[in-house]
Amino acid sequence: MHPHYELTQAGDRYFDGLVDKFSRSLYQAPRGELRLAMLDYLLPQMLHLQQQAVLDIGGGLGQQAAWFAERGHAVTMAEPSADMLGYAKNWHRDANELPSDAIEYLQAPLQTIGQHAPGPWPLIACHAVLEWLGEPRLAMQTLAGLLAPGGQLSLMVFNRDALRFSNAIKGNLQKALSDQLEGQGRGQRLTPISPITHDQVMQWSAENGLAIESAAGIRVFQDYLRQPAVAQHEQDTLLALEKRYCRQDPHWRLGRYLLYTLSKPETVE
Repeated sequence: MHPHYELTQAGDRYFDGLVDKFSRSLYQAPRGELRLAMLDYLLPQMLHLQQQAVLDIGGGLGQQAAWFAERGHAVTMAEPSADMLGYAKNWHRDANELPSDAIEYLQAPLQTIGQHAPGPWPLIACHAVLEWLGEPRLAMQTLAGLLAPGGQLSLMVFNRDALRFSNAIKGNLQKALSDQLEGQGRGQRLTPISPITHDQVMQWSAENGLAIESAAGIRVFQDYLRQPAVAQHEQDTLLALEKRYCRQDPHWRLGRYLLYTLSKPETVE
């Protein structure tokens, strides 16, 4: 087994050797396409996009970094996996035709970014990262330290409650009842090792002086469909349904991912 498939000494999961797996499973599939479509829909609503400097933490294959760069932001993309970072560089150059200086690349995990790019940053994106860390609560403290007063953090996490619900729907009743939902971090399985609840986000935000400005669910309905939306008209209807209810109670709370805008006060008491 490739050693980088395992957990790091700190208990975090990196993804060297899994570029093809990520590309196929997460982005060349309906669930990945819907996730990106919903981010494209929600981020302009949830963020003050006049800020020009963006730190994209755990940027993966580079989709979010490209999204910001295409809208005129100066982007620093941090990613611990050399494989992922290399893929992103090539994809940005070849497919997106971005200027060579549009994105600065930094190979570093979340915990050490402050040593290389301390900011403070007016806008930080940290999407689908905390659930792969052994100590996500400490990661929130790091994120708060990187954020400038008055700045915004776009945080997206894998929803533990949605994972429990989907296991029950699939018939994994004992797994749902025991609440043993964490992935083991081995091989090519992509079940997060630290799925996160809304209550945890609220608690960790409060601990670090961050306010929750807005929240939304991503893939609120898609993962619970008995039959996937295959035909184009079905996919269009599903996207319209997701857009309509992604910020409405009670539906957003069962999104496979929860998307938040957190802000740091201008002055800290």
